[in-house]
Amino acid sequence: MPHKLRVIVTLLFMPAVFSACATYARIENLPLGAAPPSADYSVRSAIASKRPNHITLVVAFSGGGTRAAALAYGVLQGLRDTTVMVDGQPVRLIDEIDVISAVSGGSFTAAYYGLHADGIFNRFETDFLRRDLSEHLIDGLLSPSLWFSSRGRTEMAIDVYDEHIFHGATFADLKRRNGPLIIINATDLGRGVRFSFLQDYFDLLCSDLSTFPISRAVAASSAVPVIFNPVVLQNHPGCRPSSVNMFAAAADDAIHSPQLSHVVDGLKSYAAKDQRPYIHLVDGGITDNLGLLSIYEMTEAGGGAKKLLQHLGGQPKPYFIVIAVNASTTPQYEMELSNQPPAMEDIVNAVTDIPLHRTNAATLELLQNSIARWTSELATEDAPITPCFVTVDFDQIADPDQRHYFNQIPTNFALNAEQVDHLLMAGRELLKMNPEFQQLLETLIK
Repeated sequence: MPHKLRVIVTLLFMPAVFSACATYARIENLPLGAAPPSADYSVRSAIASKRPNHITLVVAFSGGGTRAAALAYGVLQGLRDTTVMVDGQPVRLIDEIDVISAVSGGSFTAAYYGLHADGIFNRFETDFLRRDLSEHLIDGLLSPSLWFSSRGRTEMAIDVYDEHIFHGATFADLKRRNGPLIIINATDLGRGVRFSFLQDYFDLLCSDLSTFPISRAVAASSAVPVIFNPVVLQNHPGCRPSSVNMFAAAADDAIHSPQLSHVVDGLKSYAAKDQRPYIHLVDGGITDNLGLLSIYEMTEAGGGAKKLLQHLGGQPKPYFIVIAVNASTTPQYEMELSNQPPAMEDIVNAVTDIPLHRTNAATLELLQNSIARWTSELATEDAPITPCFVTVDFDQIADPDQRHYFNQIPTNFALNAEQVDHLLMAGRELLKMNPEFQQLLETLIK
């Protein structure tokens, strides 16, 4: 076990030994007032904003610590450097992004881009990718003030993220940027469903997202259970969800699978204010490590692509493109090199990785099929829609030695300069060389 990991695991048990104080989560989601939220950061407002782009481009960033954040950043660099022709005018593909859906490590990149747009290319490497956040987290864990307080490890992590990365930004700041819709996804631990930091979801809690800190949402999205406490939201009473909420289009007859029934039941459960006064949120990768299911579940729970778009007043565009950036790895475990019983670390990692890879494969297949179905529903004879599903992952690396190198990069918040450099290059090159992406560019450049 690496030294830092051993230190963290040891420290996990220190509050129980040294502290007589119970840990209580800090509640920062305010109730809805009589007036609508000051900054409506929602799917409906994103569609109503009618940003001046000409294709529908959705990007998803997976979990995987700094490895995921760096690979996602490399893909953003690739999109920045790709110019296409739209209505006879050259445009950067990055400026056509409508939505970025992210979990865990990928949510750091997504949130930072949402706040700073092109400014990410000046500061993100210094603020996050090349900063050893684990040192700051360990320093906080070692502080005796934490042992004898009720703050907890998650509150300490939120302070670190706020001080070094997000600097007090809220969802009102994201709204003012008028950039792509950034969907930060977490997991509702009580019901095992995904929870997205959008006003559409906060409506169900009778809560105002606009004042909620970005650092707290990202902490929830990356809060690995046991290592970090959940981020807790209060399920406020006394409101009626907006009639234009995207889930108002949902109908029981539109729910055609057990998975979607589970999602809708989870959404409905927030109405039971007396039974669920507090919602505990943890790592979004538990329910969706690719950041793709948020797109699927919101579309299907909203009645399907055509019904949802009509309900929210949107219009389909001639291209529907989804780029999935998958930073999951298939490492070689030490146990594969010996006939001795596996170390506990290998067992834990393997037990975690096996269902992750199986779920990822099923999710990718589901999205590919769904995108084809959605575009078929939305297209007309006079207005055809071209679907395109692009995946970026380490399995696409042809050279076995290089592929092994990337698969051995750990999931943590402390990568060395060489690892970051290689990940950024991989993001750019894997996107550029992807066959579906190349085919798309041939169409868009004509």
